[in-house]
Amino acid sequence: MPELAPAQLGSQRDWIWRGWKVRYTYAHPHLDSGAISPNAMPLLLLHGFGSALTQWQENLLPLSQAGSVYAMDLVGFGVSEKASTTYKVGLWVEQVYEFWRTFVGRPMVLVGHSLGALVALSAAVAHPEMVDRLVLITLPAARQEILPSWLQPIVAGVEGLFTTPLLVKPLFQVILRPNVIRAVLRKVYVNQERVTETLIEGFLTPGLDRGASRAFCRLAQARTQTDFSRATKELLQETQMPILLLWGEQDRVIPIAWGRQIAEDLKPQLRLVEIPNAGHCPYDECADQVNAEILAWLGIS
Repeated sequence: MPELAPAQLGSQRDWIWRGWKVRYTYAHPHLDSGAISPNAMPLLLLHGFGSALTQWQENLLPLSQAGSVYAMDLVGFGVSEKASTTYKVGLWVEQVYEFWRTFVGRPMVLVGHSLGALVALSAAVAHPEMVDRLVLITLPAARQEILPSWLQPIVAGVEGLFTTPLLVKPLFQVILRPNVIRAVLRKVYVNQERVTETLIEGFLTPGLDRGASRAFCRLAQARTQTDFSRATKELLQETQMPILLLWGEQDRVIPIAWGRQIAEDLKPQLRLVEIPNAGHCPYDECADQVNAEILAWLGIS
């Protein structure tokens, strides 16, 4: 993992789930702090595609005012095992559920970014007893919501040609270069000052793990399948808990128009907050505002 001050990322541990190593961390609130609400509840943070728990370095400690904060690397990402398995949202949902049963055990606030937001939403629907509230930071559409049904098998066939190991593994070696990661992040981030060498290293290091290229192939193949996840709007309609939706106004990966459509369809259960001067990663680009919005929504000033 990239070198960071230990306090920024809490207390890191490894947990064995289904025989796979999972990296997680936690930060408990200071019990003598007057800012802690008597109704404080735990939070679990889920990272986006290609990222890891390190993405929450600006959020973990500030959010611990609300209660104990946990974060973990989903299987296939970060320091967690690059498992030889079929990757679907359902796999990570069960990882989240077992983590909750093992370490938390009471209703919590589930916070997710991008892919992590889709996992969080799916977990809330599958295991509603686990989640009291949801915080979704940019929420992607499922594949079947982007493509019409008649076009899906055609596109899947074409993509299948480009997701074979013979092509994906060499592509993985090209991507796994600092200048490539830097160029991609500069397209994703509006605030260029946040594209640091530490951030770049955080995306590069997991790719050096044993089985990383194989996991990348499996992830690339899985992402092209319509059974990778249920439809996002369908999942939203089945949720019963309050939802805070945070979105960077200048997101070029998942444009905010999709977020506004979601918010319009799910009033008043869902509250959309648009973050100015932020792209796809507002939790990092505008960390202070994102932290403040979450804490205020949880009733902690």
